[in-house]
Amino acid sequence: MHRDELKALFDHQAAGYDMQWARMAPVRENLHFLLGAVLADLPAEARILCVGAGTGAELEFLAALHPRWSFTAVDPSSAMIARCRQRAESRGFAKRCRFHEGYVDSLPPDEPYDAATSLLVSQFILDEEARGGFFAAIAARLVPGGVIVCADLASEAEAHLYEPLLRTWLTVMSQAGVPSDAFERARAAYARDVAVLPPARVARIIESGGFGRAVQFFQAGLMHAWFARRT
Repeated sequence: MHRDELKALFDHQAAGYDMQWARMAPVRENLHFLLGAVLADLPAEARILCVGAGTGAELEFLAALHPRWSFTAVDPSSAMIARCRQRAESRGFAKRCRFHEGYVDSLPPDEPYDAATSLLVSQFILDEEARGGFFAAIAARLVPGGVIVCADLASEAEAHLYEPLLRTWLTVMSQAGVPSDAFERARAAYARDVAVLPPARVARIIESGGFGRAVQFFQAGLMHAWFARRT
């Protein structure tokens, strides 16, 4: 999906995003719980880069867990960044945050980060070389040995494996109260606008951006998550 299309999509979704996906909270909370474990060894005053921060759900979780960490939230959607800032202000951790409307490659030069998160972001980059470049841009912002945590939709390519998992995932969305029109849009989008690749292939793309072995630590339906260290 083109950058301008992504920005327009998430600008449109920002106002109702949290409410629409509220009943998917068990999946998100499980991912966040394990995210906390993956990043548990970071320094007490770690600097975290949140790429595609959206409305700031993972920032809120990590800020509550580590009161001395600081964050840079990056998102191309002005509406999402506004919601993220609003969340940080209302929860009392905005003073530990910087908010950047744009992409990683447009961030001003700064001290390197100890870790980065990229949750449900790279899946929208359909070209594999460009997707590897996305991870390379993140790696360039990290200290040596810095950690990336990435979550994306993924599945084995064979139809007899993908189709049952897709049906289960769409059923989860339906039971979570996602409107029927959004349900059908999701099915179409996964075929057209989302790079749902085999998990091992996603891991190799992460590694191609300058990271060591990408370790899968989470799966819930189509959603998979990995962590890796900058080489």
